[in-house]
Amino acid sequence: MGVIGVGNMGQHHARVLGLLKDIELVGISDINFERGLDIASKYRARFFENYRDLLPHVDAVCIAVPTRLHHQVGIDCLQAGVHTLIEKPIAASLAEAESLVNVAAEANCILQVGHIERFNPAFQELSKVLKTEELLAVEVRRMSPYSQRANDVSVVLDLMIHDLDLLLELTAAPVTKLTASGSSAANSGYLDYVTATLSFANGVVATLTASKVTHRKIRTLSAHCQDSLVETDFLNNEILIHRQTKANYTTERGQVLYRQNGLIEKVQTSNIEPLHAELEHFVNCIRGGNQPSVGGQQAIKALRLASLIEQMALDGQAWHHSDWKYQAINSPTATVSSTP
Repeated sequence: MGVIGVGNMGQHHARVLGLLKDIELVGISDINFERGLDIASKYRARFFENYRDLLPHVDAVCIAVPTRLHHQVGIDCLQAGVHTLIEKPIAASLAEAESLVNVAAEANCILQVGHIERFNPAFQELSKVLKTEELLAVEVRRMSPYSQRANDVSVVLDLMIHDLDLLLELTAAPVTKLTASGSSAANSGYLDYVTATLSFANGVVATLTASKVTHRKIRTLSAHCQDSLVETDFLNNEILIHRQTKANYTTERGQVLYRQNGLIEKVQTSNIEPLHAELEHFVNCIRGGNQPSVGGQQAIKALRLASLIEQMALDGQAWHHSDWKYQAINSPTATVSSTP
């Protein structure tokens, strides 16, 4: 296997691949010669200045280059018959994403997209919990301090898209209504704070907030259910289930006093690193010829919704599933807006 792009995320792909059983990290490629050589030396791999020279030596690659390069690099890898895991978002536009999916099918190659939160142990357990609950509403917060990583896309495509993918998986229903608004930090050129409210066909309502300008890292999802509140902290790998057990009414000196007792359940989760689980899944799909849990089609759904939210935040408009004004945004050929 090989890694193309060893920046903030790619370096971790190289690290984990070096730990996987029966995997040989053959080569690394990066446009930054010194960094690429350093990472390759660290993990005892060969450095390739041009990623195309790496392709004849590998069965599969992980692509962690800037979003605008996903399409070209991905197409080159797939057309060379190399199985490909590409970081999210799958591409910079829906047309490019569709192109990647089509080429992967033609080349009979596995195409997996790095929606890593699907492999977070907390989300794995949350999915099991919600199968026994009646979901009513969801609140999601994904916030970070400002950094130079992923500064070529808005906060919607960088952070919120993770939670859009999770919501589509949890609700298993189409979106029927959407409102969104956002703001940009000074001189950033992109939306850095966005909040969106989604209504799903099954009645579930979700509110999402994503930020690149919050002075504390937050990754939480609260699921409001008919008989419980399920709180998930992805950073601390923790799930708490709050249940109401009984309510007592008493009187004292003519006053009615109310007391409610609750029960808090803590769900046990594993400590496996999400990236380790994601790459292990990728390798198993290649060996077994199975389609990945987050393939091209799933990634396109998340990208389509993200592009719609981004456009809504820029326009300050509300969208309904019957609103023809924004149908073009849902089409496969729509381009993802990245600047106000």
